[in-house]
Amino acid sequence: MKTLEIMITGRVQKVGFRACVRKFALDLKVTGTVMNLDDGKVQIFATAEPIILEKFISMIYSCPRAVIRDIQTTEMLTRTYSEFSIIKNNGRISTLL
Repeated sequence: MKTLEIMITGRVQKVGFRACVRKFALDLKVTGTVMNLDDGKVQIFATAEPIILEKFISMIYSCPRAVIRDIQTTEMLTRTYSEFSIIKNNGRISTLL
C-alpha cells in the first residue's frame, strides 16, 4: 500500500470535482480524502496499491466540467483511512455522493 498527496490546479472548484474524485475512488477502492483549498487548488490524500493509484490519477482527468492545469503528487508515509471522504470547507466530512 502507498499514500500520495495529490495537488490539483486549474478550474477544479465549484464544478462537482470532489464528488467526481470520490466516485472514482470508491470504484477503485481507494481510501483517503479530498478537499478544496483556499488558493483554488484541490488536495487529495489517497491510499491504495501503486498500480491502482496510477489508474486513479489518470481517471481524474475525465471529471466533467473540470479543467485540470497540473497534478503534482508526493509520496507520503502510508496512512490508513476507513473510506474515501469529501472534507467540506467547514472541516466537516461528507460521505454522501
